[in-house]
Amino acid sequence: MYLDRVKIFIKAGNGGNGKTSFHTEKYVEKGGPDGGDGGHGGSIIFVADRGIDNLIDFRFTKHFRAENGANGGSALMRGKNGKDLIIKVPCGTVIRDNETNNIISDLFDDGASITVLKGGQGGLGNARFKSSTRQRPSFSQTGQLCEEKEVILELKTIADVGLIGFPNVGKSTILSMLTNAKPKIANYHFTTLAPNIGVCKTGDSSFVIADIPGLIEGASEGVGLGHYFLRHIERTRLLLHVVDIAGSEERDPYEDFTIVNNELKKHGESVENLPQIIVLNKLDLVDDEKKIEDFKKKVSKLKTKYQIVEVSAVSNRNLDELLKVTIEKLKELPPKQKLEYEPFVYERPNPNRYEVIKTGENEFEVVGGFIDELVRGVVLSDFQSFSYFQKVLKDKGIIKELKKQGADETSVIRIKDIEFEIKE
Repeated sequence: MYLDRVKIFIKAGNGGNGKTSFHTEKYVEKGGPDGGDGGHGGSIIFVADRGIDNLIDFRFTKHFRAENGANGGSALMRGKNGKDLIIKVPCGTVIRDNETNNIISDLFDDGASITVLKGGQGGLGNARFKSSTRQRPSFSQTGQLCEEKEVILELKTIADVGLIGFPNVGKSTILSMLTNAKPKIANYHFTTLAPNIGVCKTGDSSFVIADIPGLIEGASEGVGLGHYFLRHIERTRLLLHVVDIAGSEERDPYEDFTIVNNELKKHGESVENLPQIIVLNKLDLVDDEKKIEDFKKKVSKLKTKYQIVEVSAVSNRNLDELLKVTIEKLKELPPKQKLEYEPFVYERPNPNRYEVIKTGENEFEVVGGFIDELVRGVVLSDFQSFSYFQKVLKDKGIIKELKKQGADETSVIRIKDIEFEIKE
């Protein structure tokens, strides 16, 4: 089973709650606040591992959650931080945000890593709220909550050379003859159901070849299997376009060549403009040399100039020449590159910003990152906590902004689940 695209759900750990506690000791009548802070939640980290070749591990496991931070304790004991969750993926995995389809990261190299979601901050214990006017704060702060996100993992195979062409033209045989790969080979369509990869070593040179499952007409729109694997071609530096020059399946070789190139064009510029070497395979089955001459004549009239190599993979005929030509061409081409993209980042609301919105007749709501942080320390049933809440609203200028927008003592003000009125 081969899997190269999956959707999964990820969630960083919530921060632990701060503790409301007071120092207790024999003969000490009124100890001060000693509630500790909560621990930070664990983060979600993706790491590229060359020991993994596909995304099959994500077929049944869809939800990944980092550990929550522990709550704070008495005696200023801080809660334990939650463990980060490390998710290993194959090299060449592209991580996308499912909602926007924007790229979060391209984990191209072995060991490359990225923290996609940061764990929630731990809440402050009541000892943190002590001041000259608030000697015994009876409230603390809750931990920061984290939202679950849905991401797409998409594997784009990292190979130097891609073998493309119609099904049953001999791509798998060529791969097996040139490399250490042992693909499944049989005389029927779609023997190859997943990209097979092999390493070709000769002298001081070595390169990676990927056998891309057969492309047929309509592959870019979802016909056959090829549309699933066109993305794997994007990583390659060079394409070996294998053609059954014998027409052993009663198809026209040049028409096959044209159809496959049209599918590459429809997929996009990234693969359409990749350099190609045409490999005319199955020479041992050619009954009329005119077939080869006609094919070459038609190709010579094209705007793009192609190098053509004639081989018979089954009888190992001329494969040395194909190997030589491939190595020479690779030396001329630039090395493999990561995708060029503007990284998408899951940003948390700015903890210093807020906005006053008029939601109805004489009704107002205050929203923003500052509010998200503030309400973590509000306990409506506690007088000190609510007094602290009102003081912060005044000191931050929120009450002044509300009045500026027309709020008065009769107005209804909403902040999260808290509803209150302005009192002079």
